[in-house]
Amino acid sequence: MSQIKALRTPDERFAGLPNWPYAPRYCDDLPGYEGLRVHYVDEGPKDADNTYLCLHGQPSWSYLYRRMVPVFAKSGARIIAPDWLGFGRSDKPVNDADYTFHFHRNMMLRFIEKLDLKNITLVVQDWGGVIGMTLPQDMPDRFQRLLIMNTALAVGKTPGEGFLAWKAYAASQPDMNVGALMKRTTPHLTDEEAAAYGAPFPNIDYKAGVRRFPEMVMVEPHMEGVETSKRAAHFWREEWQGQSFMAVGAADPVLGVDVMKSMHALIKDCPEPMMIEQAGHFVQEWGEDIAKVAISAFAT
Repeated sequence: MSQIKALRTPDERFAGLPNWPYAPRYCDDLPGYEGLRVHYVDEGPKDADNTYLCLHGQPSWSYLYRRMVPVFAKSGARIIAPDWLGFGRSDKPVNDADYTFHFHRNMMLRFIEKLDLKNITLVVQDWGGVIGMTLPQDMPDRFQRLLIMNTALAVGKTPGEGFLAWKAYAASQPDMNVGALMKRTTPHLTDEEAAAYGAPFPNIDYKAGVRRFPEMVMVEPHMEGVETSKRAAHFWREEWQGQSFMAVGAADPVLGVDVMKSMHALIKDCPEPMMIEQAGHFVQEWGEDIAKVAISAFAT
């Protein structure tokens, strides 16, 4: 995999981002991914009782968790927020064909092993869940809690008309204006925050991941990742022993209330979800209250 051609966003693109004081950390020696640099945030004590592993989706990056990280940190936890390859401050393979479900899933498995993360609270939304929720079945001893927001397991069926419309839109935007998209779906963002979402992508050459992720969603039975995701569905329904907390952005037209009702039914012993009526797809932008309520719920 070290032969994969990738671009690296210049550091100056990330200078002075609002509400983002976190030092970048990197690893470039993950087994099978040597030479590809993965960025992550690592805050809080290394020996904390709880580790929040915060996984973003498309087209965002770990910046999406800036409203939740301080709340998690205040609880005394460790917070790890990595960027998928192709996003954020991680390296960006330039060829669309390099982006596959297991390319990203295996990277995250190796990342968790590299940092030897334990007592994990898995925090997921969008692709963070599509991939992230398939991780615990292969390392169940490392995971103890789930905080799930607007996401789904892709098991070879369409998530609905909202997703199909989004997929068609994404396909029509090979040079998607990521900042404008975030601003449109999350109106309370400032212009500076919207620009921070666009920072990883100086031009179209950096956007292979942005283009590819919607196409990768497993909407047909033959697609890569379907069997892994079916195994995950069984795990969450039959084998999961940890605590769960669900928050739903009710205004999300893609992975909203109906999709999350299905996920709620799937997850063993999942309590009633926290509904945020005004929140859209990027529900972490309403994340301060979610983090506070989740911590309180996990403590009971």
